[in-house]
Amino acid sequence: MSHGYNAVGWTPFKKRFDRWMLAGIGLYLIVFVAVSVVAPPDGESFTPIQILIRATGTLAFLLLTFILCIGPLARLTDRFKPFLFNRRHLGVTTFLIGLAHAGLVLLWYHGFSDVNVFVSMFASNPRYDSLAGFPFEALGFIALLIMFVMAATSHDFWNANLGPGVWKMLHMGVYLAYALLVAHVALGAIQFEKHPAYLALLASGVVIVSLLHLYTALASSRIDGGKILNAGWIRVGATSDIPDGRALILQPTDAERIAVFRDGDRIAAISNVCRHQGGPLGEGRIIDGCVTCPWHGFQYQLEDGRSPAPFTEKISTYPTKIENGIVFVNPEPNAPGTEEAPSIIGAPA
Repeated sequence: MSHGYNAVGWTPFKKRFDRWMLAGIGLYLIVFVAVSVVAPPDGESFTPIQILIRATGTLAFLLLTFILCIGPLARLTDRFKPFLFNRRHLGVTTFLIGLAHAGLVLLWYHGFSDVNVFVSMFASNPRYDSLAGFPFEALGFIALLIMFVMAATSHDFWNANLGPGVWKMLHMGVYLAYALLVAHVALGAIQFEKHPAYLALLASGVVIVSLLHLYTALASSRIDGGKILNAGWIRVGATSDIPDGRALILQPTDAERIAVFRDGDRIAAISNVCRHQGGPLGEGRIIDGCVTCPWHGFQYQLEDGRSPAPFTEKISTYPTKIENGIVFVNPEPNAPGTEEAPSIIGAPA
């Protein structure tokens, strides 16, 4: 967690992640350039700048595809949850690689004209009514602008001052950027490149992203819809159904999702929505006695929904009870930060 808008904490884990990330990027660029020089497509030859244009373009597409896969994959396996903590690093790096790609394109294809490079890019090909000759560069430029806005507002300062709702809505623009990037590649490189790898790269990326999001959306829709029983309580399930240190998530009708956690012999319920960026708390786990968001590690105390000092975030708590080994939760939330004593497994009713 960050506090007072401090710079990103360079923990040993983040340092290792960034080293591996930069090493992977460097290796990809070296291999791409080497293959392009040693084994170019039949009848084609490229200048060094053209090779770098292709290398940075394909790398930016691959990285953005991977970024969009992190969320669904993290819901399927804990192995990908560390990437959630570093998705910001990946996003900013992807923007910088896209910026390098755009800069090389402007230099090589528009930099030798007497006209301003941006005017040249938008005016040199006005065939917006032709699918085959569509000015695909404009689509890539708009996608880059969206990624710039997301990279520039990635710090917690913007999340706090814009508010989690507005901030998240702004950063949902990544899907629009990806759609524009797919169109940019489909109407651009795919039209001119003879090597089938480009088409395979584009198609596989779109299919993987689409299927992963569709699958997790369907899985999310299968979350138990809590039915209100007598006296306004919802049946959660047996105490043994809740894994220790984890939660079951309920979706009351026309209400916010509830995460019902078990911490040893304690059962408590809190809002499923993290105050930082709207992360799903119920998909996190209890670390050091606090519910820890799987997205960025924000923590909340189970008994009152408050972040441990010096942090000030608060979420709603919910009353719980245990009857004959069955856990029930009242869907009426307490005010954020209200202390609510956990139910104790095995305690007298």
